[in-house]
Amino acid sequence: MNQVMTVSDVNRLLKQKLDGDVELTSIFVRGEISNFTHHLKTGHFYFTLKDGRASIKAIMFNWNTRHLRFVPQNGMKAILFGSVQLFERDGICQINCADMQPDGLGALYLALEQRKRRLEAEGIFDPAHKRPLPPLPRRIGVVTSANGAAFQDIRQILSRRYPVAELILIPALVQGEDAPASICAGIALAQSASLDVLIVGRGGGSLEDLWAFNDEEVARAIYRSEVPVISAVGHEVDTTLADLAADLRAPTPSAAAELAAPSRETLLSSLAEVRERLERAVTARIGELEGQRERLALALDRHSPETRLSALADRLGSLTQRLDRQGSLLTERPLAALRRQEAALEAMNPFKVLLRGYAAVFAGKQLVSSAAQLSAGEQITIRFADGQAEAAVTAVLPERNST
Repeated sequence: MNQVMTVSDVNRLLKQKLDGDVELTSIFVRGEISNFTHHLKTGHFYFTLKDGRASIKAIMFNWNTRHLRFVPQNGMKAILFGSVQLFERDGICQINCADMQPDGLGALYLALEQRKRRLEAEGIFDPAHKRPLPPLPRRIGVVTSANGAAFQDIRQILSRRYPVAELILIPALVQGEDAPASICAGIALAQSASLDVLIVGRGGGSLEDLWAFNDEEVARAIYRSEVPVISAVGHEVDTTLADLAADLRAPTPSAAAELAAPSRETLLSSLAEVRERLERAVTARIGELEGQRERLALALDRHSPETRLSALADRLGSLTQRLDRQGSLLTERPLAALRRQEAALEAMNPFKVLLRGYAAVFAGKQLVSSAAQLSAGEQITIRFADGQAEAAVTAVLPERNST
């Protein structure tokens, strides 16, 4: 008769057989994730992996989850690496997942979208944070592979377009598991290199080849850079997280070199244009100053001492003439009046009558105009035009009236 076993005995025996099966201790299992739970307190993942006909429980402990580059989601197809174990207490068979990878490019794009949303929420892609590039950089740094074609392309283009800039290579891995840390280290080193512009990138490749530039820490390192960053991941179709975090995106390293600095021909053309504008401005300014000088010369001539003296001399001459005319008027008019009065007085001079044969009789100093004023024996003076005579009145005879 067979031995009767307990449930614990059965589960223990099953666990021993599973643990001892080499094929089940290191396996890869492909399936679709469902019933996903992220235990926030412990950091463990609990989920079910299923295909079209069956399902199996799975667990991934936090010391493994911290290394994942994406967050699993329900409906995501994944490839799990781990071992099949039995949980004795509940008799549950499950996969102890040590690592997990998205299954196919669709899962990669999903993981990329998850990272993009997280970084966008942090403000890593904020346009307000993006800075303009300096117009004339002196030192240009490049974080890329020392052996890749990207740096050679950049150097060739800058030597032709803008040879005055100093180009500095900061070597970094740009592909593989260690590439993100290497790129971040290169960006950190660039901060102390006195750079004006920093180019971060590589040549083209598949999505898997460019995956280092979709690393969250690389995007954060670009965002934190004090030097303006041009992302130059050589893939024109897809946009990486590094492209979104950079101050400026270039589709290729060659395009990044053209964006980092102006061409010599453009500078020479700009200088010629500036020189022409400057010459026009100087000519216009000289003409303006010449006109101002002429106006000032005229004003100075109007206000010069010689002009003032000449004007004052002319005015003095005019005033002198007026004064002379006024003086003549002031003297001639009274003189003419005086002459008229003199003529009138002369005409009234009683002695003028004496020239016509008349004589004037004075009794002392009194002019005698009537015989009645005289008396016999009175001494009188007879005044003639050419002299006078003394006489005595012998008789006073009144005038006889004629009948």
